[in-house]
Amino acid sequence: MKKRRTSWLATLVIIIAALLGANRQQIGQYIDQFNSRPASEQQKTINTSTQSVKDSNLRQLTFKSGFSSYINVNQGKSILDVANWRSNKIDYGDLDRFNRTTTVTGYLEHRNLVRSSTRTGQDWRPTGWHQKAVTMNGRKIEILNRGHLLAYSITGKFNKNGQYDVSELGSLDNPKNLATQTEFSNQKTMQIFEEKVRDALEANKKVIYQVSTVFKGTDLMPIGYHLQALSTDKALNFNVFVWNVEPGVKFDYSTGRSRIDRSMKVTEQNK
Repeated sequence: MKKRRTSWLATLVIIIAALLGANRQQIGQYIDQFNSRPASEQQKTINTSTQSVKDSNLRQLTFKSGFSSYINVNQGKSILDVANWRSNKIDYGDLDRFNRTTTVTGYLEHRNLVRSSTRTGQDWRPTGWHQKAVTMNGRKIEILNRGHLLAYSITGKFNKNGQYDVSELGSLDNPKNLATQTEFSNQKTMQIFEEKVRDALEANKKVIYQVSTVFKGTDLMPIGYHLQALSTDKALNFNVFVWNVEPGVKFDYSTGRSRIDRSMKVTEQNK
């Protein structure tokens, strides 16, 4: 009997299916369905099949031009536990041995909302910081932001240790809450989910919001941000991975340095 060859595309699908928890029979059925499709449809399957991953696989991901700006994790559902919300505070994870941010968890309520207009400048240079001004589509932009893990606008009345302090405005220039983030990732993608948290707080809901930077190996610039939030009434519930990418720019994440690459595309999502 002639042994059927499996294309590299199908092999990739096998790996993805396995990561998503498919059993042997399901994988076999999926291969048969996959091989019967035209090549263009096979590539489309690969691009969309990674729309949900497990959090343990995030460091293994690599962005390809044209991918969506974020991916659902755990089918978009948070694994946070509402029973952990007991007091209004922020838990800042320590910087790691490479001086990189790790994770921040906020136990937030309405009184932590603060106007963005009260922000002042920041000087801290997170790892991988190599700022560059470029012109994209006739618009000059600085491609990097000092990205807050927890947005300034939801950290009102917390000091740098994360304790409630009525005299504080919000988290500024805190090394444990800042990472090198692209302008697109910060202002276009992460904003989607920060607004969801703000809206929940405006509605007087209590929210657990956790953001973790995701690095590959000893890289100095994160490949993305793992965001999840859960309100105590469970009305707000999301779990996503936001790619740290910029259209038209290619990054070396090991250093944070970049170069112009007009072929670099990102499929923007708005919700």
